[in-house]
Amino acid sequence: MPLDQVPDPVFAERMMGDGFAIDPLDGVIRAPCDARVIAVAATRHSVTLQLGNGAELLIHVGLETVALAGVGFTAKVADGEQVKLGQPLLEVDLDAVALHAKSMVTPITVMNEGFALRVLDLDRRVAAGQAIAEISIVQSTACFPGVGRDPVAGQPVTAAAPDHLVHHDWVLASVEELSDTAQLTMRVPLANGVHARPAARIVAALKPLASDVTITARGAPANARSIVALLGAGIAHDDEIEIAARGPDARAAVTAVATLIEDGTHEAVHAPVSSPAADRGDGLIQGVRAAPGLAVGAIFQWHPTDVAVPEHGNGEAAEIAALAGARRSLLAAADGHQGAGAEIAGAHNALIDDPELIAAAQRSIAQGKSAAFAWRSAIAGHADAIRATGDALLIERIADLKDIERQVIALLTGTDASLPVPPRGAIVVIDELLPSHFAVLTVAGVGGICTAFGGPTAHAAILAATAGIPMVVAAGPAILDLHDGSRVILDADRATLNPSPDAAALDAAAARQSRNQLRVAAEARSAQDDCLMADGTRIEIFANLASVEEAAYAVTLGTEGCGLLRTEFLFLDRAIAPDEDEQCAVYAAIAAELEGRPLIVRTLDIGGDKPVAYLPFAHEDNPALGARGIRFSLARPDLLAAQFRAILRGVPAAQCRIMLPMVVDAGELATARAILDEARAALGITAPVPLGVMIETPAAAMLAGSLARDADFLSIGSNDLTQYALAADRGNPAVASMVDALHPAVLHLIARAAEGARAHGRWFGVCGGIASDPVAAPILIGLGVTELSATPAAIPALKAAVRRLDMAGCKAIAALALTASTTRDVRALLETE
Repeated sequence: MPLDQVPDPVFAERMMGDGFAIDPLDGVIRAPCDARVIAVAATRHSVTLQLGNGAELLIHVGLETVALAGVGFTAKVADGEQVKLGQPLLEVDLDAVALHAKSMVTPITVMNEGFALRVLDLDRRVAAGQAIAEISIVQSTACFPGVGRDPVAGQPVTAAAPDHLVHHDWVLASVEELSDTAQLTMRVPLANGVHARPAARIVAALKPLASDVTITARGAPANARSIVALLGAGIAHDDEIEIAARGPDARAAVTAVATLIEDGTHEAVHAPVSSPAADRGDGLIQGVRAAPGLAVGAIFQWHPTDVAVPEHGNGEAAEIAALAGARRSLLAAADGHQGAGAEIAGAHNALIDDPELIAAAQRSIAQGKSAAFAWRSAIAGHADAIRATGDALLIERIADLKDIERQVIALLTGTDASLPVPPRGAIVVIDELLPSHFAVLTVAGVGGICTAFGGPTAHAAILAATAGIPMVVAAGPAILDLHDGSRVILDADRATLNPSPDAAALDAAAARQSRNQLRVAAEARSAQDDCLMADGTRIEIFANLASVEEAAYAVTLGTEGCGLLRTEFLFLDRAIAPDEDEQCAVYAAIAAELEGRPLIVRTLDIGGDKPVAYLPFAHEDNPALGARGIRFSLARPDLLAAQFRAILRGVPAAQCRIMLPMVVDAGELATARAILDEARAALGITAPVPLGVMIETPAAAMLAGSLARDADFLSIGSNDLTQYALAADRGNPAVASMVDALHPAVLHLIARAAEGARAHGRWFGVCGGIASDPVAAPILIGLGVTELSATPAAIPALKAAVRRLDMAGCKAIAALALTASTTRDVRALLETE
């Protein structure tokens, strides 16, 4: 049957790829052709195969059969096993499974890109051995990919009945005969042009679509499905571009890209990162702050070496296969990353899988080069193209290209680059730091990092800030001439390196460093204790989390629980949504790391500035005011119900609290609670589960009394509440300076929400960015907040600040803040306290 007739939108809308479906009458699932088993699901309800031409075929037996936990299924093969045509893969007790499954209809889909599928004949009864579909490789030519047979990757394959595929060549007659076209010309309004993040979002938006898309700027076309090609195009603010598409959904593809570019992508403007003169007049080298802090130590000039690679290969087919295997290994390894590491791994995955890089490497291999040599050449060529744009933000991404070059070559050669270990406390100096270098520096315990090039938004800078290592970037090539072992002062707070400090400067820096260390040590010593104000009032200090690793880290810093678990980290930067079992396992692991402490799990908050390619959103002129948060979840109750079940299964009842994002009134809460009650009933849970709401809109703040009547707790999401209250997009550089949660208007809304919570005796917290700022704590507590959920690193200092407060003083300053007229007035009030 056609995929459109499958009674499940995930398959019918082709979120899992193009394909067809079988209504099985036989309980044996057989190999449809010679193939390699990529994975048999832990619950044995599905199997994924890699065919001879590289296509990845999913056979998913029945619908919602994962919930059977393997009952009725027997695996006959294992992951990685090579199978032959007709070999049994799974045995299915059709009667037992059919009693509990939503349907026995079995979708069969091609999950990876670059392949075309044609069903030979639909709506008929088939038997083993009968051909039913054909799968071919789509090969790129010029600006628009044509369709044909890949001369290296092997023969296309022909799909057959549910248990049979036969080899068969299939080449489409021509693109023009089978495709529609669409094009559009526009100017680019993005302040920073199409750099890394907009490029990634464009590529993600096109994943569910089949058409081939190019963006042409200044006469040069770029493949819109390639981040590398888009970066290399150097598309700048106010450039005139042509977006062109060819394929069955050409108009939708052009519209999707144009909409992303027209609406903007919530990008902040960064000052250009240059290489300043080494001498600014006072002997200091000026750079750009990437991670705050102060360090005094000896220079260590760090020179990681590249692995030597052979120029000539061992045959085209062997080298193509080797490169594909190395890429697959890196993509698979990235699945284990969490937190900041997951974000960086996701960006690297997009580059590892970039069609332009792969095509460039394959062209070199076709000329007789080795896979490692070809990969290094492809990276170098694209890095040069990006460097030629002169765009500082794009140039920062070259480090990511170099990093995936190093990682792929290490796998191809079996030899990693030599990474010397710096001495403890050293100030590491390097031309540019790669994310994969960072683990060595962390283990070594370096004092600070200074790079000649790079920028403050580079991924290495993110890792340095996360690890608490002071880092200055873009300090210029002069730092590469500094002598090893010379004592320097790296003041990342002021973005300077003092290459030859005198005794007075060293003494002053040492004193400042000592004060900071004493303060941090004192805060750390008492961080594990409960937080009590000076008058004995209990204030809970929780952590905002987005991974298992962050939970473990937060516990070491004294968190008393999790006030916000951002579950969207499970859904972003991947091809398909996590199933219920995967979600359950992650929630359980986080709960275990918290060791019985409360865990507030926020349901999926996507939409707006957090799109997900496999969950397509209709076009919205203003996504921030559209189908995001609870609105999206209520529009997809199947996803919400699965998430509720995963939370209830994974988090022990004593720890479990659930929070809904972007609720504006009690009606949304009631609908969500009904879905939660159904999930409880399905799992046999009779005890009530605390269900709270985030106060993120003025509407929710004004109706807090009504919400608190039915909600078990309220929590302020100060970031969104501020931008909605002040009509200032926090991602828009033109108004970003206005977005301050200490604005009197925002404080009045928090006060109104606190009043509503008090009226019904509800717990009231804050989990937005303002909760991490110790300076804001007295006002928030004075307004009625009893829980602050902060970033893990902020917890020790926040606890120390709260312990110095008393409730009478907090109420007094909160009252004064509510009489203020501007944010400046409020902050001046805090400075005088």
